[in-house]
Amino acid sequence: MSDQASQNRGSGVKWTAITIVVLALVIVPFILWGAAIEEWAALFIEEHRQSPGVVSLTLGGLLASDILMPIPSSIVSTACGVLLGLVRGTLTSLVGMIISCTIGYALAFGLGRPFVKRMVGDASMQHFEALDKRFGSWAIILARPVPVLAEVSALFAGLGRMPFGRFMLLTSLSNLGISAVYAGIGAFAADLNAFLLAVAGSVLLPGIGMLILRNRSES
Repeated sequence: MSDQASQNRGSGVKWTAITIVVLALVIVPFILWGAAIEEWAALFIEEHRQSPGVVSLTLGGLLASDILMPIPSSIVSTACGVLLGLVRGTLTSLVGMIISCTIGYALAFGLGRPFVKRMVGDASMQHFEALDKRFGSWAIILARPVPVLAEVSALFAGLGRMPFGRFMLLTSLSNLGISAVYAGIGAFAADLNAFLLAVAGSVLLPGIGMLILRNRSES
């Protein structure tokens, strides 16, 4: 067996194991404590629907700080839909993501490569550089749904001095689609009181994005 084949097989085993672990983390708690979780979630949502402004500021602020802190943005964006509904949840998620992208662009533009390297590490930089060489500006759209690479894409745009207008157009269109998908999942799950769906969607969709991007990178 060639080295490349062995490497691909090992990578496939790794991703299969990750998928199994993620599914277990999502499903097992609901098997054990599903009724209690559903009841608590319904009460939590009802309470916070009375103060949508506070919820919007809180969730939008979390997403805006995602470039600087390890915020699980897919979960927060799904929570926007759960707590605020489809339209307001999408707008809250979109504004938070745009602010995060703008902060990342400005920091990388002003502080340069040493800052970006310190923020994301060598591996993420090399991965995005490979995407950028192959797809050009479209790499920003491809990377936005993928954890870590989403933040790297904004930093690299600033580092590469991409025109700010083009950067905002690409990221805003991508962020709008991402926000609508996650908020839609959250709103749909809230209407059905099916909170397992919201949790599963917020966890599994980024994993699917990672697999798709990996396959496109290797093909």
